[in-house]
Amino acid sequence: MDQENTNFSVKLHIYDLSKGMARQLSPAMLGKQLDGIWHTAIVIHGEEFFYGGQGIASCPPGGTFLGQPDSIVDLGETEVTEDILMNYLTSLGESTYSAENYKLFEHNCNTFSNEVAQFLTGRKIPSYITDLPSEVLSTPFGQALRPFLDSVAIAPPGSNPINGHYGQR
Repeated sequence: MDQENTNFSVKLHIYDLSKGMARQLSPAMLGKQLDGIWHTAIVIHGEEFFYGGQGIASCPPGGTFLGQPDSIVDLGETEVTEDILMNYLTSLGESTYSAENYKLFEHNCNTFSNEVAQFLTGRKIPSYITDLPSEVLSTPFGQALRPFLDSVAIAPPGSNPINGHYGQR
């Protein structure tokens, strides 16, 4: 098969880390409705790729403790082969998306998914996901919790690190 002309499907897996609690508690705690606390991952070439406190990692789709995604967005198709993708992700893992650069509000799984989605398809992920940190931080409660939340690094177990520190998967 000529891989030069092959298109590969790109999906965004969306998980609500709060499992519905954000929808119930956010009006009282933040004074505004949040539908979820979003974790996202890019699914391509039969793997789910995401960023967290361990750096860039992968697993089979739905293979972390989060289970199956709450929703899936079809981002389109790409001609980027698995080899090119792995080189790109390894480069990101050695620089921009190393474990040390993880910041819950500014540099997280959603900024990673957004960047990778644009690399693969030219499309951004939905803004309700990327705008969530600024929505939370625009509230007094969000500002009060920020020092604590800045120390949180989300690293879903069940994944394989793929950044330069650990080598490719």
